[in-house]
Amino acid sequence: MPDNICVAIDAMGGDNAPCEIVKGALLAVNECDKVTVYLVGVTELIEKELTGKSYDRNRVVLIDAKEIIDTAEPPVMAIRKKKDSSLVKGLTMVKEGTCDAFISAGSTGAVLVGGQVLVGRIKGIKRPPLAPLIPTETGVSILIDCGANVDARPEHLIQFAQLGSIYMEYVVGIENPKVAIVNNGAEEEKGNALVKETFPLLKNCPDINFIGSIEARDIPAGIADVIVCEAFVGNVILKLYEGVGATMIKIIKKGMLSTARAKIGALLVKPALKKTLKAFDTEEYGGAPLLGLNGLVVKTHGSAKAIEIKNAVLQCVQFTEQEVGKKIQERLFS
Repeated sequence: MPDNICVAIDAMGGDNAPCEIVKGALLAVNECDKVTVYLVGVTELIEKELTGKSYDRNRVVLIDAKEIIDTAEPPVMAIRKKKDSSLVKGLTMVKEGTCDAFISAGSTGAVLVGGQVLVGRIKGIKRPPLAPLIPTETGVSILIDCGANVDARPEHLIQFAQLGSIYMEYVVGIENPKVAIVNNGAEEEKGNALVKETFPLLKNCPDINFIGSIEARDIPAGIADVIVCEAFVGNVILKLYEGVGATMIKIIKKGMLSTARAKIGALLVKPALKKTLKAFDTEEYGGAPLLGLNGLVVKTHGSAKAIEIKNAVLQCVQFTEQEVGKKIQERLFS
């Protein structure tokens, strides 16, 4: 277990860069004395955000990168051409072993391409999936895949289940996590061709705790710890999940301010309500790791603010401390 965990952060990626990215990095450094962050980007802009801030200067390192990869750019071309970009430089630091992990709120496509091309896959991993944690009634579940592999095959979904199980066990701390495949019904004979072909393979996979199909409406109840699907379905679930959550919070707040009586009631329930709503805020769970690479790569929301960046850094610390990459190799390929 490393004494000091180094995390490279794309300071120029996302809608709120570099302000919120830098702020989140400093929150992490001030909260966790095990981590050193490398802020990669245009040094002058990063230094401007650091001015007047209180932090341990020995654990915040600036890496200059003059180029920025825009979300509209073709990912493969951008990775090839923009060698001096914050995204490419950050990923290269993981590849070279300078850093244990890389975080970006920038172009998802570029992160996915760069992660596989620059950091590289663990030998034997067929398709690295994006796997965010989503809040449920009982805690959190991992949704795997949510955006990396829209044309996945059954053998890919089997690996997703295995990778998700390892992550939930060692990073989240759930022993023998329950695995389910997203379906349009609970019956084994239901589903499209991919689900029907994958179901018996999951059922016969000895190193996961497969409990069968799960319908989308049952995901928030926390019936399963690992939610397996291909990326198109996963991305729709994730976006709907986030949209409904944000809308419900707005409706609740609006209702509690609608009348004088409601306002009085709001004051009484505010502490409990704040705690409950916080549990369903996706910012509280960091980013989506791209599992199965030779180093950790984490993609946050493009709109990520400081809290999400901070939690993504702490997520990287937990992943590294638990040596999840090593455990993936040992469990799947030894």
